[in-house]
Amino acid sequence: MVPPQGCKLSAALVIGLALLGLVQGFTLQKTGPIIENESFLANPRYESNEELADLLARLQKDHPSLVKIHSIGSSLEGRPLLAVEIRANIDRPRQLLMPMFKYVANMHGDETIGRELLIYLAQYLVNNYDQDPEIGALLNTTDIFLMPTMNPDGYHRSKEGNCESLSSYVGRYNAAQIDLNRDFPDRFDDDRKRHLRRNRQQPETVAVMNWILSNPFVLSANLHGGAVVASYPYDNSIVHHDCCEDSPTPDNHFFKYAALTYAQNHPVMKNGNDCNETFPEGITNGAYWYELNGGMQDFNYVFSNCFEITLELSCCKFPRASELPKEWHKNKRSLIEYIKLVHVGVKGLVTDSNGYPIKDADVIVDGISQNIRTTQRGEYWRLLVPGNYKIRVEAVGYYPSQEVPITITSEQPLRVNFSLKSYEADEGK
Repeated sequence: MVPPQGCKLSAALVIGLALLGLVQGFTLQKTGPIIENESFLANPRYESNEELADLLARLQKDHPSLVKIHSIGSSLEGRPLLAVEIRANIDRPRQLLMPMFKYVANMHGDETIGRELLIYLAQYLVNNYDQDPEIGALLNTTDIFLMPTMNPDGYHRSKEGNCESLSSYVGRYNAAQIDLNRDFPDRFDDDRKRHLRRNRQQPETVAVMNWILSNPFVLSANLHGGAVVASYPYDNSIVHHDCCEDSPTPDNHFFKYAALTYAQNHPVMKNGNDCNETFPEGITNGAYWYELNGGMQDFNYVFSNCFEITLELSCCKFPRASELPKEWHKNKRSLIEYIKLVHVGVKGLVTDSNGYPIKDADVIVDGISQNIRTTQRGEYWRLLVPGNYKIRVEAVGYYPSQEVPITITSEQPLRVNFSLKSYEADEGK
């Protein structure tokens, strides 16, 4: 496919956009020094699963208008899988067309940097909401979900200071010794494999699958350790090479843009040469690095509307707690800039001629074979890099819309609504 005009990307472009603060509606600049509240960095330590639950509960109690804790299920050993939702006016329903974003960490229980970064990020967002205009704008326009641990049982078995996995991958895997990042439905599963996978699927996987499929998440990243790189889908391919051959999605331009946004704001990742590995500009296609089947990032893209990448954040999987403040400062800007990408592209409402929402309508971009579907409220968000496109909508029982030419810029989010006429309206004449 020929890239749309303006879609040729470079690290310099991404850095420039980030430094200018021009990512979709975040043109507000810091006009003077802002004293950030990072009190959570004092006395760094790893929380137990029980301490994590208590910390999140206190956060909700102290910030009831910004924080809501959700339990999306339980681990094999009964530990809660907690997600913290952060946005302005949390006591009210999500505002129409406010996009949903998520970070998920610690699906490998012994990869702990991401877990602590999300705990820090939750506190940073709420502590600085009133004093930092950038954070205020982010929480006023974005519904953010942070899941610090997807594998609390594995974390419970892991040991601080171990840079590699323990024998038999204890800690990396869940309590049943299953790798959760090989446990999701895969686009290449045949009927037999699909049946086998469904029968042995772990409760952590099922809970996260249901969470993804029942919420209109737009953008996501899952946080790992053991390398320093931003990896984007696909993680597998039809040819199943061991490595070194790209397996691009139809949205390869956006995924590279997203991965570059994280990597180029990270002082180490952007160099692409940490941990005795080389990744140009700090990014890689997942299958090019190594192939895996049943991964979470591919599941998000293939089976839902959500775009997800994988972030490998440290050479050492479970570093000493004294390293955590340094890791926070390495990743803070990347974490925030990546969230802002949820506003890149075009969004809008799809309704019938009476103004009622149409759910499950296909939003189609000419030249990109992956469609986005509307929510029950008729909402859609179509992530696109800056450039020129043609967009249309189709829905069962309705005449298709006309194709609309659009130009995506980095200045402001573009909104395009569609009104479809039903076949029944003509039949009633």
